[in-house]
Amino acid sequence: MTHGMGHLSVQASLAGKRILLTGSTGFLAKVVLEKLIRAVPDVGGLILLIRDADGADARQRFERDIATSSVFDTLRAQRPAFLARFFAEKVECVSGEVTQERFALPAARFLALAGRVDVIINAAASVNFREPLDEALRINALSIDNICALARAGNAALIQVSTCYVNGYNRGEMREEMVHPARAALPRHRDGYYEVDGLIATLRQKIAAIEAATVPAQRARRLTELGIREANHYGWNDTYTFTKWMGEQLAMRGMQGQTLSIVRPAIIESTLQEPCPGWIEGVKVADAIILAYARGKTRFFPAKADGIIDIVPADLVANGIVLACAEALADPLRQRIYQACTGQGNPVLLGRVIALLQSEAKRNWQAYERLFYRAPRHDFRMVSRATFLLTLRVLRAGVALWSGVRRLLGVRGQSKAIEALRTTHTLALTFSFYTEPRYRFHNTQLLALARRFGVAERALFPVDARLIDWEDYLCRVHMAGLNRYALRARAPAQAGEGAAVRVGEARDAAPALVE
Repeated sequence: MTHGMGHLSVQASLAGKRILLTGSTGFLAKVVLEKLIRAVPDVGGLILLIRDADGADARQRFERDIATSSVFDTLRAQRPAFLARFFAEKVECVSGEVTQERFALPAARFLALAGRVDVIINAAASVNFREPLDEALRINALSIDNICALARAGNAALIQVSTCYVNGYNRGEMREEMVHPARAALPRHRDGYYEVDGLIATLRQKIAAIEAATVPAQRARRLTELGIREANHYGWNDTYTFTKWMGEQLAMRGMQGQTLSIVRPAIIESTLQEPCPGWIEGVKVADAIILAYARGKTRFFPAKADGIIDIVPADLVANGIVLACAEALADPLRQRIYQACTGQGNPVLLGRVIALLQSEAKRNWQAYERLFYRAPRHDFRMVSRATFLLTLRVLRAGVALWSGVRRLLGVRGQSKAIEALRTTHTLALTFSFYTEPRYRFHNTQLLALARRFGVAERALFPVDARLIDWEDYLCRVHMAGLNRYALRARAPAQAGEGAAVRVGEARDAAPALVE
């Protein structure tokens, strides 16, 4: 995991090179794409592997879902002719499915594609923490074999986007190194990665048994439950992190003797500076809780106020990915791990995040008209897990009694109390692992990588968390970005005081760490 020393240059490494990017319809990959176009205009070309969907091929989906994105607003305003020319001349779209062998391309086309690619950034992932196990396994783990096959066929470098949370139930100081399972022993190869073929075979047998024994209507729920159960057994909180860890092992094996950098972001949130402060797409981890609080759907949550919550702006992550690309091309045939995080250089405690967001909400709620429909009425309270579970039980009993009374009186519809309880329970089920941090992520190696670039490029591709003023970022940049980019304007039908507004009203409410 060591670097060769010496001076590196993004412009020199990437000039004339062709980069294949997966996951380009997702949040993080859009930030990477925009940064490459704006900051590395001499790049040879950007090849986007996009799945055909809704009758649209890869190029049509690019034109419809990516080229129109507000991530390009800055470039469209400042250099419209350049952007249009780049899209036309340097963006190539390939219809393909990462989960299928050779991306479902004919062998000759797959090999021709491999011959054109210098570096692959694999940002494709299922970002749903509660994805059915078969889907999560296919997208986050098994697809890596197909990506590695392309890299090997063309001798390309691979930048595998993972997540800091592959650390699972481990505790303490989490460094840029291979993660061992926290609970179950798995065989380890002498080259350092874990052998996961046996584990995957076992999981596939269990998936097949459920598929054989259930009707389609029950299948997704049963496969999600299986995924959570198996993840917990081996030492992970959810299907997402479990399968992303497996993906790392398959990448390490598939790229033995080749060039591989694994980049693990922490909780990715809106951009700090570029292409504009606060750009975001969809509702991410912290935002689902902010949104529920804004709508009066939850007042308390299991969280550890004195724990470091590792939030990292998307542009710092994208910059780390670009630096890793430049290094991989200039100093190949090595395997490296980097963490894009803030916990080492500029840690922020969860209690402070909540306090800052809550004070901004109370002081300035009218500035965020899509987020807040009225002034917040209650404080948001953090409680221990034990207190949370006890409170939930008491509330559930009270709500059940009240619901019975309503039924006897012939009152129809769902009471606000039931809806709030359900929202709180769902959020806790999905996110409480991330709001009760038991470790701190380190990025010593990423910071050392940044120091190998010249002063100008370090300024152009910053990765250092010390750039962040947390009060400014959370209270102004992020809240404004969430309000402007992630939420729809309020529909007239929702204007009534009692209107039900769900967390899912956001454009992309899939709870996400990376995409």
